[in-house]
Amino acid sequence: MMQVMRRVALGFAALISLTVLAQAQDYPNRPVKIVVPYPAGGSNDVLARILAQRLSEDTKQQFIVENRGGANGNVGAAAVATGDADGYTLLLTAPGPLTINQSLYSKLSFDPSKDFAPVALVASVPLVLMVHPDVKAASVKELIALAQAQPGKMNFGSSGIGSTNHLAGELLKRMSNVDIVHVAYKGAAPAMNDLVGGHIPMMFDNMPAALPQVNGNKVRALAVAGEKRAAAMPNVPTVAESGLPGFETSAWFGLVAPAKTPPAVLAKLTDAVSTALKSPDVVKRYQELGAEPGTVSGAAYGAFLQNETRKWAEVIKASGAKAE
Repeated sequence: MMQVMRRVALGFAALISLTVLAQAQDYPNRPVKIVVPYPAGGSNDVLARILAQRLSEDTKQQFIVENRGGANGNVGAAAVATGDADGYTLLLTAPGPLTINQSLYSKLSFDPSKDFAPVALVASVPLVLMVHPDVKAASVKELIALAQAQPGKMNFGSSGIGSTNHLAGELLKRMSNVDIVHVAYKGAAPAMNDLVGGHIPMMFDNMPAALPQVNGNKVRALAVAGEKRAAAMPNVPTVAESGLPGFETSAWFGLVAPAKTPPAVLAKLTDAVSTALKSPDVVKRYQELGAEPGTVSGAAYGAFLQNETRKWAEVIKASGAKAE
């Protein structure tokens, strides 16, 4: 009897394996939903729609973007984490839900490290450190010296607690040992308006938003925050070049699937995304937005997420920032 039951169990396991393999070979055979956990019109949304269009053309199946904003990306991320793990519901998001929010919120309804399978880094966008033209600093070193001379009196703006430009400012504080005060706005646009208006002296912001203000001489770019200079601002040094070795951060956008998605489906999806990100039209459209297509996927992207999580956990702990 035991042998019969064992054979039956092995038969069921083989049948399930064959079914999963067949589903993977046929993937995708119906529309795929890409959840963007932020409102329509922002960088996350635009980059997702460009990728979705290319994937739709390449696979002959529709990839549809659905915006599900709320709670710094947590609402949309939770919906994907608890959704069907079949490759037909994905999350394309900025860092928050994957690497930052678990250190900001006392409790999340999902575990980013356990509930998602990494697919690919989709794009990265350089951050630019800018000051109002009236600020008497022409370099990062001079800005740090200015802040050190008046501790607690200078401030920096951001698009909100836990945003990439907020944490870039906190990283600057930590690595340069300066006391500057964070001012959180409800979005990057009002923060930029106050920088241009001289109501705040400095802030980090994404390249697409920074470029027109810098080119219009409304603000002054001191440095870019990435590991290398930005093609759009080749004469502007990196923060690391400017006296803070090891300083590196950027806004990025990544694609993940529910954790139990079959490996064969993930492999097909990863290949499709990697191919799409190398297509000349996607590269061109991303670069026009000041973004660079991602080049890491699968396990390498998973390692990237782990490193980002550790880095920002330290910064958030040191800053004392909380969001509820």
